[in-house]
Amino acid sequence: MRSRFDNQLAELNRELIEMGAMCEESISMALKALMDGDKALAKKVAGLDVAIDQKERSIESMCLKLLLQQQPVARDLRQISAALKMITDMERIGDQAEDIAEIITYLSDRSAANEQLMREMANAAIKMVTDSVDAYVKHDTIMAEKVIAADDVVDAYFDRVKRQLIERIAADPADGEYALDLLMIAKYFERIADHAVNIAEWVIFSVTGVHKED
Repeated sequence: MRSRFDNQLAELNRELIEMGAMCEESISMALKALMDGDKALAKKVAGLDVAIDQKERSIESMCLKLLLQQQPVARDLRQISAALKMITDMERIGDQAEDIAEIITYLSDRSAANEQLMREMANAAIKMVTDSVDAYVKHDTIMAEKVIAADDVVDAYFDRVKRQLIERIAADPADGEYALDLLMIAKYFERIADHAVNIAEWVIFSVTGVHKED
């Protein structure tokens, strides 16, 4: 019976890894579309968001079956409960990647190839998402703590991007709408990092039984 349960937990982990990879692909695709000014690529992000939503429902069903059928012990219960919380944040990440992509379709074919700070900020957020899921699978609280600490780096990037864009608006008010669109995109990347922090906090709970809010 335990062997079957362990196999089901392993399958849950694989599904979470796959959902995490889909989220990473979605953000990366949105970033590339932004940097290249590629509306066609941006529109493909919506399809990934649908797949992420479907994966969330599949994992949620798997978790509920494990809870109802297997009567898990304390650590297993924490792991399953954490997975249920994590997929909510992953789904939000998919939504925000789609929001970024939607803004890109209104940028008049302009690319943000020269927005190096934006690129660095986005890549830092993507790494946080990847590492938070990896920390869950490895039960690695040290990696989870590093994800939480990395949020300060993304926040610092956001502050720099914001200042830069405000200065651009002041210097060229006629181009203010484009700068404001970029600022909104930066805000979505900052929120994606916040969701990665949430995932990391649930990783720590799954291992220790203690959550930051407790």
